[in-house]
Amino acid sequence: MADGDGLGEATAAAASPPAPAPGLSPPLGWRERLRAGLAGTGASLWFVAGLGLLYALRVPLRLCENLAAVTVFLNSLTPKFYVALTGTSSLISGLIFIFEWWYFHKHGTSFIEQVSVSHLRPLMGGTEGSISEPGSPSSSRESETSRQSLSECKVWRNPLNLFRGAEYRRYTWVTGKEPLTYYDMNLSAQDHQTFFTCDTDFLRPSDTVMQKAWRERNPPARIKAAYQALELNNDCATAYVLLAEEEATTIVDAERLFRQALKAGETIYRRSQQCQHQSPQHEAQLRRDTNVLVYIKRRLAMCARKLGRIREAVKIMRDLMKEFPPLTMLNIHENLLESLLELQAYADVQAVLAKYDDISLPKSAAICYTAALLKTRTVSDKFSPETASRRGLSTAEINAVEAIHRAVEFNPHVPKYLLEMKSLILPPEHILKRGDSEAIAYAFFHLQHWKRIEGALNLLQCTWEGTFRMIPYPLEKGHLFYPYPSCTETADRELLPPFHHVSVYPKKELPFFIHFTAGLCSSTAMIALLTHQFPEIMGVFAKAVLGFLCLQPAPSVFEENTQDLKSEALGLSSG
Repeated sequence: MADGDGLGEATAAAASPPAPAPGLSPPLGWRERLRAGLAGTGASLWFVAGLGLLYALRVPLRLCENLAAVTVFLNSLTPKFYVALTGTSSLISGLIFIFEWWYFHKHGTSFIEQVSVSHLRPLMGGTEGSISEPGSPSSSRESETSRQSLSECKVWRNPLNLFRGAEYRRYTWVTGKEPLTYYDMNLSAQDHQTFFTCDTDFLRPSDTVMQKAWRERNPPARIKAAYQALELNNDCATAYVLLAEEEATTIVDAERLFRQALKAGETIYRRSQQCQHQSPQHEAQLRRDTNVLVYIKRRLAMCARKLGRIREAVKIMRDLMKEFPPLTMLNIHENLLESLLELQAYADVQAVLAKYDDISLPKSAAICYTAALLKTRTVSDKFSPETASRRGLSTAEINAVEAIHRAVEFNPHVPKYLLEMKSLILPPEHILKRGDSEAIAYAFFHLQHWKRIEGALNLLQCTWEGTFRMIPYPLEKGHLFYPYPSCTETADRELLPPFHHVSVYPKKELPFFIHFTAGLCSSTAMIALLTHQFPEIMGVFAKAVLGFLCLQPAPSVFEENTQDLKSEALGLSSG
């Protein structure tokens, strides 16, 4: 497994107590055996007791007379009643079907099933049987699964996130749509407070104002607070950062503000370096000033990349990675990979991949698909499906196909965007690895690199679906990575705007109640139509059903009603 940590698993296995042999369980006491026996026979005992009570009360309840009354009532019903009954049932079931379909496409689950699990199951005692002992193997497996799902569904900062003022807001001006969700912007606010604030902000009035600014929800209030901080201190680097991110309407304006922020940030950083050993508060202040400086340089590199000065951007990124190697969690190497691909410096791209495409480092779509692109580049210009099926694949083609399968297994949403089977939107500020949000962020910047290499998209189109034949289904285990997490859909719906149709993998089957309500609506509508058009035949059918239920109606009454309905229909048609 390419994405696992074998040493960590071995250590965990050695530290855990030995598990019991499979198929063996500790002997149960007499109380447990009695409780299990009563639980198994309780339903049968209640059923037999109910039948006995019903038989004993058959005379006081006058069951035979009530049964005869029901027979007389059913004999008096006309075909009009059956038409109205089936028509109403068809209408109600159709409305339920439409609501279930809408709810499933909006929330990814069945409303009836959700209500049944959350409300009816506790009333029926379903939660009691599902609760396990704290030390039982089932509870430990559930907690391990939950911890794994939480780690897999961690939301990451998008290393290639756009500028709010110069890009996201311009999109809103043109289309009238909001490209960022409240959840995504709230995560960004938390990031800003983590990166740009510390416990010593009260020592500098401008930093105190900026600490409040990062917590503001209203963009104009944040911009106003940034100007207030600059009035207090003209060298407040974080104030320039906020203005460059949110007020600048072009990349040129953003770069100008970031250069002012760089000048102020370097001065503050050198001052913090001199005082870092005086107290823990000064160390925290140095960490904050380091984060500010790295952020500013990275955004300057992105401005240079967007303005066409790619070699300058590459130099800034390389210097950042050399000067601050501990800050690998910022994923600056993904920015470097994209810039090197734009320069078509494929040897340098391979050198970066050799360093970061390692088993001990977390993977990303940028790493996996860039590795596949480099291997595809060597064979894609001469690849032909007809020739490959006739003579077989060469060693280089097999390596390229395996790299594509590896990338698709990591994130199966990317190929549809690269092949333009789904429309792209602006990437969010945060992404979920292996999710639709990461696929959008990757394809938004890397689609041009795949198009530049002749035949690369053709090879991808011919081979990417073969990945799903290699992955076990259902997805209990992966082939090269961990099993695909089941929480990506929920997180992606929070990160991506509502006008985007979220890609879901594996594709969910329609819930049972959608099939049930659709079948009920269709069948009742068909019965209503047949009863209205062919009352005599449906009368015979109704008599047969009632006879099967031992409620044989009087044929004269039903036939009379049928003839009345038929004569009315003939009179309406002649009129």
